[in-house]
Amino acid sequence: DLPSGHTVEAWTFNGQVPGPQLVVREGDLVEVELVNRDIGPGVTVHWHGVDVPNAEDGVAGLTQNAVMPGETHTYRFVVNETGSHWYHSHQLSSVQVAKGLFGAFIILPEEAGETFGPAADITVFSHDWETADGMRTVLHGSGDGRDRIIPPGAEVRLRLVNSASHTKIFSLHGTPFRVSAIDGWDINEPEPVSGMRLKIGGGGRYDVTFTMPDHPVALALDGRKPGTVIVFGKDGREAADIRPGGPILDPLEYGAYAPAPIGPDAAFDRTFLMVLDQIYLGHYNGKTNTLWAINGEVFPRTPTFVVSEGDVVKTRIVNRTFSDHPMHLHGHHVVVLSRNGKPYRGSPLVLDTLLVEPGETWEVALIADNPGIWMDHCHILDHAAWGMSMHLAYANVTTPYMAGDVTGNHPE
Repeated sequence: DLPSGHTVEAWTFNGQVPGPQLVVREGDLVEVELVNRDIGPGVTVHWHGVDVPNAEDGVAGLTQNAVMPGETHTYRFVVNETGSHWYHSHQLSSVQVAKGLFGAFIILPEEAGETFGPAADITVFSHDWETADGMRTVLHGSGDGRDRIIPPGAEVRLRLVNSASHTKIFSLHGTPFRVSAIDGWDINEPEPVSGMRLKIGGGGRYDVTFTMPDHPVALALDGRKPGTVIVFGKDGREAADIRPGGPILDPLEYGAYAPAPIGPDAAFDRTFLMVLDQIYLGHYNGKTNTLWAINGEVFPRTPTFVVSEGDVVKTRIVNRTFSDHPMHLHGHHVVVLSRNGKPYRGSPLVLDTLLVEPGETWEVALIADNPGIWMDHCHILDHAAWGMSMHLAYANVTTPYMAGDVTGNHPE
């Protein structure tokens, strides 16, 4: 049963959507056992935004075989970062994520005294569901409604996760707020803002913090259809004052300036160009559709960017299509150098999912410090399924796994 009033047939982790919220601390050794009871095509778990070792990345046909009905698979890794992340299946992900195989993965700082209180620390997913009335977007809170009851004066953190493929625009009404983190990376000295909207691409996350006032606060998506508004208040029954949308917050202009972990004048060992294109009609896997290309090719003919451990890498990403492309690199975070030739002017941005809008050109950098073969793909998952996927590979690293119809592994 969805907050919009619709009922759908969902695929679930532990019988719930979103799946169980996993909360760990920086430095923890995490072990998760995946048991596939009845997902016929198989299933995996990918830890989106978490720089796990390559073998734990959960990509069918690249880092493991899909876990078939009756099988189990155990993931074990140490978390060496903090922040708001999420997990989802990476077997037929364009189908399985849409059907509900996703959940929150929250990594708290290791400092003593840091607490996780359900009344003040709330994860909210925006998700698109196929219903009898067509596609419907809903907001899923992290509790059963009790998380909406917040006493005045409480310090609140909303962890906003876009588990849908397409870009969503959030707004918070009734209080000034700060964007304290993006993709789990803390913003430097975030200033309070009011009335600004937050644009989050598929797979991206924003942490929003505020002090609860003595009147209701509403979180809403543009359009404000049933299921896309959550009201927080002292008794959970009040109505909120939702005003018309304001300007979009620009993350490159937000927060206090500080030097980025990698600067534009760094000595780069590798420089790559990634051009995103649309092929309006093409044949792919025996079907005809709009295709989505990287450097003129669709997967598996897309280029593989090859690096060596320790390389400092710069990539220029050019979007020549009329669509957003939230580009997600597994196993690494990228440092934003510039957008359309202009450097960031606010807080440094370190992202795992980069929203590249039509006509934009971004330059980003990374340090190749996590050996393996890693997917790099558009997180509009249908785009990945129709060609917009590639790999970042470390020299002399191979995989024993294979993808394709014969193997049963379909990471897209």
